[in-house]
Amino acid sequence: MSISASEFKQAMQCWASGVTVVTTYSEKYGLQGMTVSAFSSVSADPALILCCVNDEADSMKGIDMSQIFAVNILAQTQQHVSNQFAGGCTQEERFAFNAWHTAVTGAPLLNESLMSLDCKLVEKVRTGSHWILIGEVQACESRSGNPLLYYRAAYRELATADD
Repeated sequence: MSISASEFKQAMQCWASGVTVVTTYSEKYGLQGMTVSAFSSVSADPALILCCVNDEADSMKGIDMSQIFAVNILAQTQQHVSNQFAGGCTQEERFAFNAWHTAVTGAPLLNESLMSLDCKLVEKVRTGSHWILIGEVQACESRSGNPLLYYRAAYRELATADD
C-alpha cells in the first residue's frame, strides 16, 4: 500500500536541502528558470549532476528544445531569488530582477549564486510527475559564502563557529 501525497510531503520536510535555481535559454522560449530543491551530484568522472523537474514546469519546454541548463546553488542571502523563481513573478521579471551572465553553453548563470554548474543535457527519465535530468557539467563557477537551506517548509541558515 502506498502513502498519500500529503503524507509523503510531510515526511520529506524532514530532509534539509540546498536551494537551487535551474535556468535555461532557447530561441523559442527565451530565458527561463525555476526553483528546484531536488539536486545531487552523480559522478565526478565524467562530471554529472541530476535535478528533478516537474513535468508541468514551463522551463522544461526550453530545456527540451535547447538541451542545456544551469544549476545555480543559492547563497543564504538569496531567499528573494528562490521566491521569485518559484513563481513569485514572470520569467521576464525573474531575469530583470537578478544579475546574470551567459555561460559556455548559452545557459544563464546567476551572478550572486554561491555556485553555478553549466550543463549539457545527456539524459532525461520520466518518473511519476517529474523528469530526472542528468547533465554533464561543462563549466562551473564558485563564490564564497554559505548556502541557502530549506527544512520543514522554511528557509534556514548554517550555524557557524562565529554564532
